[in-house]
Amino acid sequence: MTTPAAPVRVTDAEARKVAFGAFVGTALEWYDFFLYGTAASLVFNRLFFTSGDPVLATLAAFASFAVGFAARPIGAVIFGHLGDRVGRRRCLIITVTMIGVVTGVIGLLPSYFSIGVAAPVLLTLLRLLQGVAVGGEWGGAVTLAVEHAPIERRGRYAAMPQIGSPIGTLLSSGAFLAVSTLPPASFDSWGWRLPFLAAFPLLYIALWLRRRVGESPLFEQLLKEDEVASSPVRDVVLRTFPQLLIGACACFLGVGGFYLATTFVISYGTGTLHLPRSLMLTATLVAAVVEIAVLVAGGRLAERYGPARITVAGGLISAVVAFPMFWLIDTRASALVVLAVTLGVACLSIPYAVSGPLLADLFPAQLRYSGIALSSNAAGFVSGFVPLLATAVLAGTGGGSWSAALLLIVIALITTVAGVLAPRLSLGHDEVRTHDRANEQAHD
Repeated sequence: MTTPAAPVRVTDAEARKVAFGAFVGTALEWYDFFLYGTAASLVFNRLFFTSGDPVLATLAAFASFAVGFAARPIGAVIFGHLGDRVGRRRCLIITVTMIGVVTGVIGLLPSYFSIGVAAPVLLTLLRLLQGVAVGGEWGGAVTLAVEHAPIERRGRYAAMPQIGSPIGTLLSSGAFLAVSTLPPASFDSWGWRLPFLAAFPLLYIALWLRRRVGESPLFEQLLKEDEVASSPVRDVVLRTFPQLLIGACACFLGVGGFYLATTFVISYGTGTLHLPRSLMLTATLVAAVVEIAVLVAGGRLAERYGPARITVAGGLISAVVAFPMFWLIDTRASALVVLAVTLGVACLSIPYAVSGPLLADLFPAQLRYSGIALSSNAAGFVSGFVPLLATAVLAGTGGGSWSAALLLIVIALITTVAGVLAPRLSLGHDEVRTHDRANEQAHD
């Protein structure tokens, strides 16, 4: 049983500053991470994973893409432990530095035609390091934002790190859209590298903002009262495993569904339907803009109806639109393709908008960083293989998009069930709400 801590004083202005700092850092993290996904569809399958069979080359590129997700649980374990032991803020500075440096280095890598098999090996290794960094980023950003926020306004503050995802998509897709206008020879030679090299100046901005953010007052209080868990990762697995499982399933649509609707769809559109890559990138840009509005609205709705209900609604809506989304893409009409990707991303972003407060309610404060990080990255681990799986089933079914639509429905229903079950597990943590309520009372 957790002993309620003394009230911790945090102003709304401080909460907003922390949420903005979390958003900027997360935006950089996702820019770097999404950049790889776009490059896997357009560049790496040709310049690093060469093969006489385009399908095999794409599968190899997506396999390296999946490695980053496979590494995310490792980052969740490392940074979850450190975040619950030595502080949230320190870990977030380390993670944003790691991914910024790694992404910039990818832009300097020679291709397969220059150094042979060492090129895909080094690329995959850097993707592994990317995954470790991202594995500790989102959980820490959400934890820091939630623990600075008044309970009644947790939805909107917890949505701020989520908005970093579409901003990262906008930046990465926009960067590739810009360089895709170059002549093919220039694009393959040096143009594709520019978005990766841009990670270096962006890292400087993110670090400047992050260093201005204070440590979680709740964590400082836990440290002062000697309530910090000695083995938080172990405790999450042994004491809160059902919450861990439900949290991962609740995050599955927002992560796995997103990569199906963007990374896989880019590959499907350009490779199978022979649509211009500029069209597919434009579709993701429009979808990202709409997603920002959905995330803001979702955070507010979570405050009114609860994150679990919003998760259920988003899962059901996403399942309903899965087939129409791919039917529209199959028309090859530019406007309908953009509409389809935008519709799909908007629907699956509904549960993604509220995953922060939903996960925060599942875990006690002493285990919150580890619990949120492990849950989200367990979902991320599986999600990294979604484009690979979708490509495989597409090839196995003769190129029919119905198989990808069916996969999206399965993912959506998994998240729906998690949303139904989450409130039952959250109710077991009344002591956490008592603890955090002390912090909320200090706002008044």
